[in-house]
Amino acid sequence: MPVAHLADRALVKVSGPQAASFLDGLVTCDIEPDGDGLPQFGALLTPQGKILFDFIVHRTRDADGPAFFLDTARPQAADLAKRLTFYKLRAKVAVADLSEELAILAGWDAPPIPAEAGLVGPDPRLSRLGWRAVVAAGDASEFATAEPRAYHAHRIACGVPEGGKDFLFGEAFPHEALMDQLGGVDFRKGCYVGQEVVSRMQHRGTARTRILPARYADDLAPETGVDVMAGEKVAGKTGSAVDGAGLVMVRVDRIADAMEAGAPLSAGGRPLTLQRPDWVSFETPGVG
Repeated sequence: MPVAHLADRALVKVSGPQAASFLDGLVTCDIEPDGDGLPQFGALLTPQGKILFDFIVHRTRDADGPAFFLDTARPQAADLAKRLTFYKLRAKVAVADLSEELAILAGWDAPPIPAEAGLVGPDPRLSRLGWRAVVAAGDASEFATAEPRAYHAHRIACGVPEGGKDFLFGEAFPHEALMDQLGGVDFRKGCYVGQEVVSRMQHRGTARTRILPARYADDLAPETGVDVMAGEKVAGKTGSAVDGAGLVMVRVDRIADAMEAGAPLSAGGRPLTLQRPDWVSFETPGVG
């Protein structure tokens, strides 16, 4: 029953009487004042619509009302707390970086830990990913039965990207990182930072770059950030990989042209094949 302590993740807490409305005006997911308590997937964008931080939002209540714990990439946690504090102005909100006090667990093919052990809920991106939990940092080792590598192999097999591993913060749009496919963007909510650009991409269907799973020949994956080649043309970049399976961000149209022409796909001189996750709704011509 695999449960991994994700030491590369950290928590930023946003609390206070106006915490829900404060976050809702900033992030891509719909933060309701009286939500159902289930985790949500979202991001904070630049005004130009690119992802600065992605996170899973865990919700609870404390003495001042709703409290939200943003499960984000550890190297980004301090900057996320700083950015939220910058936006706070006079809002009745407290922002705290709890990277040292709390820890993140991820479990799959295993029952969740007891609710009294922490904040526990299904991974909001894809049900087959399993569940996430926020626990006290000192309790994480009590529940961990698997290494983070096993979790990332599972995540990659599911075709789910992660910021900082499969795309660079500040350079990718939500559609490119599959956030539109994974419930990370609510296209019906009110304004948030970067909304105009993201809504335009959605309505015009202009997202040509997407992240797809890849399998490398001889189970040897290149490093992250290597050019993906469609014949002689650069079609994208490699992302994270475990045991020859990885994720790549590619121009779908260039891949389609290469497939039609019979041109090989490669990265770092290693042949690769692309796969289409069964849960995506966008077209991937030539990719089965």
